[in-house]
Amino acid sequence: MLSHCLSGKPRRVGRAAALTLVFGAVLATGAATGSFGDVVGGDRQARSSTRIPADAVADTDEIAEAIADGKVGPQAAEALVSRSGDRWSSFYTAQEYEGFQHSLDGRYVGVGLWVRRVENGRVEIDRVQSGSPAARAGVRAGDRLRTIDGTDVTGRPVTEVVSRLRGVGDVGTTVVLGLARGARSWEVAPRRALLPTESVRVRHLPHRITAVKVDAFTRGAAGQVRRALAARTAGEGILLDLRGNSGGLVTEAVGVASAFLDGGLVATYDVHGRQQALYAADGGDTETPLVVLVDGGTMSAAELLAGALQDRGRAVVIGSRTFGKGSIQMPSRLPDGSVAELTVGHYRLPAGRSVDGRGVEPDLRISGGTDADAEALEILDGLGASAR
Repeated sequence: MLSHCLSGKPRRVGRAAALTLVFGAVLATGAATGSFGDVVGGDRQARSSTRIPADAVADTDEIAEAIADGKVGPQAAEALVSRSGDRWSSFYTAQEYEGFQHSLDGRYVGVGLWVRRVENGRVEIDRVQSGSPAARAGVRAGDRLRTIDGTDVTGRPVTEVVSRLRGVGDVGTTVVLGLARGARSWEVAPRRALLPTESVRVRHLPHRITAVKVDAFTRGAAGQVRRALAARTAGEGILLDLRGNSGGLVTEAVGVASAFLDGGLVATYDVHGRQQALYAADGGDTETPLVVLVDGGTMSAAELLAGALQDRGRAVVIGSRTFGKGSIQMPSRLPDGSVAELTVGHYRLPAGRSVDGRGVEPDLRISGGTDADAEALEILDGLGASAR
């Protein structure tokens, strides 16, 4: 499902050309859900015939042209993407891309696990979805994930771990997980299922602080955040937790920004050199003290949101430097339904900063062993939250 277009200002596009604007992958819940990329919509320009030598390093613009002109098939397109040298350009089968669309709709095929990297590259279970196959298999938060289908995952990127958990996205397939808890090591073999995502969770902390954890920007995430804010007692401080959030729909990220801003710029981006802009809606809460919590797993649309709130002076950002993924990918669909997502541009924050390769530097760094909630409460108290 390729749906609505979003640019800086509304612009009409043909149904066939309308695409979903996505910044980042939705990595929650043990399901690799497509690209790390950003999908931008717009009328496709007529492209000239393109031929790419077999031994050349493929340029992503040339690959897109070749696909649009029908000059390459799925196998050739996949080979070209692998030769592009661009870490964010990816090739997906029709089935894999369908899984990506499920994730954006708030569903995913997986076993119900959230994972994170801890010290020495170890991979730890961060959360287990209630009622999921992993929960029924006895997996608990805090367990160490050692292997997936016999492959050691220690030291591997979280994105790869999540991809292995998801597999090819077939409901009912088995994944063998090697786990450790204290001195005990064992294996379980849950079957993948189609599960609902839990993208937004709310906690109520001491001193009248509302903590809103956003794991991914799936459809409806901004509305869930707004409802959580509306339900709190007036004057409460807010902790917006974006740790481990690898992105999703940019419309949802901008929607969350709009909850805290009264209009104004959120980000600019370019597509093939053409400049666009993203703006917050008017009428957001600009008064309640706000702290944003980030880490190295905060990526793409989540970096855009954190950086925008920081640049606009709306929030104090704490944690560790974010991942640094600020490039934009556009999907090119082939006749068999497979998709090549290819880098076409980059985005910048309101102050003109580029995120790509740099990340967002927090206003206050906190170490991994620090109680993030306690730090946030102290900062919010300094901002006057508890006195309200």
